[in-house]
Amino acid sequence: MEIINTFIENFLLSLGLEGTTVAIVRYVLMIIVAFLLAGLSGYISRKFIVPLIIKLVSKTNIEWDDILFDRSVLYTACNIVPAVVIWELLPKVFFQYPLVEDVLMRLTAIYIAINATRLILQIVDRLRFLDKRQGSSGSQYLKSFLGVLKIIVIFITVIVVISILFKKNPMTLIAGLGATSAILMLVFKDTIEGLVAGIRLTSNEMVHVGDWITVLGTPVDGNVVDITLTTVKVRQFDNTFTTVSPLTLVNGSFKNWKGMQDSGMRQVSKKIYFDVRSIRLLNDETRQNLTSKNMVSPKEMEGEVVNIGLFRHYIETYLKKRNDVNKSATLMVRQLEATQNGLPIELYFFLSTTEWVNYEQKTSDILEHVYAYANEFGLQVYEAFATVNK
Repeated sequence: MEIINTFIENFLLSLGLEGTTVAIVRYVLMIIVAFLLAGLSGYISRKFIVPLIIKLVSKTNIEWDDILFDRSVLYTACNIVPAVVIWELLPKVFFQYPLVEDVLMRLTAIYIAINATRLILQIVDRLRFLDKRQGSSGSQYLKSFLGVLKIIVIFITVIVVISILFKKNPMTLIAGLGATSAILMLVFKDTIEGLVAGIRLTSNEMVHVGDWITVLGTPVDGNVVDITLTTVKVRQFDNTFTTVSPLTLVNGSFKNWKGMQDSGMRQVSKKIYFDVRSIRLLNDETRQNLTSKNMVSPKEMEGEVVNIGLFRHYIETYLKKRNDVNKSATLMVRQLEATQNGLPIELYFFLSTTEWVNYEQKTSDILEHVYAYANEFGLQVYEAFATVNK
């Protein structure tokens, strides 16, 4: 740069220009040359060095270099190169104007710091792709750790930028934060609590990406698509997205359906209320009707038999015969305590499916069968309107 400076000055003097004019034109030309060199360095980096690095990376057998050194990361690194060139040339261009040199050096240093931070954040973002087990606890814990790391990097960058602007030692600024830590804790209380809750949520494996969760008292009911330190993003079944704070999940209660999905079966617990006045001993007509339709064997109707008890046994047998009902899990048809709405009979069993539509269809088929055949036993499903009119 000194050679170029001398050449420009001698050339301008040879043209017969005066001293002041020579100085002004020389500075303008030196600035132009500095920016041309900076632009040229950025162009060479993008057009030659980046393709070369990508080609070398693609030939290796390891995968981490493909993730960390992709085109986007390398282009961000290229943005720093021209600034470094300007940083080196500024003292040689403005050596006679220390104030201008100082201001431009600070601005260039801030630019380098910001772009270096962008580069580091991009690399940190790509570190989470090194663990390809999406939804695993290790992957989520790594993501939480990287989130904290990004906050630390941004915090350090802010300190560095402030120290450059005011010409202060960064360590002095960090030490000075101790006096204001109480205020910072108060201001960022929600953020800090959210970060801690996010770490607890992932480290304790309370929820994973892909899990179906239901948060009681909120409209959240769907599949988790993303977990960060401050939010849990859920895709609702109507394809809308809802976000909930990890603090809400940790401090409150929510239902995670993962155990049900992994088991391959889903619980059915339905109550059917029967009119108490329809509960009676079997008469001859009902016995003959049930026998003729092969719904109950004559042996089951021997002696004094109550119609609702016989109906419970019939439904239990019906459930055991169905192929879609899991026989290894609990299966029972039981009578609950009578209420003002009639006598409830609960059907408690597990279907061998976790798919929502299939589950609802099979459950509906079973309930429809129960309602349809209750009348064959002389039973009536409780209806408040019908009771009032009797």
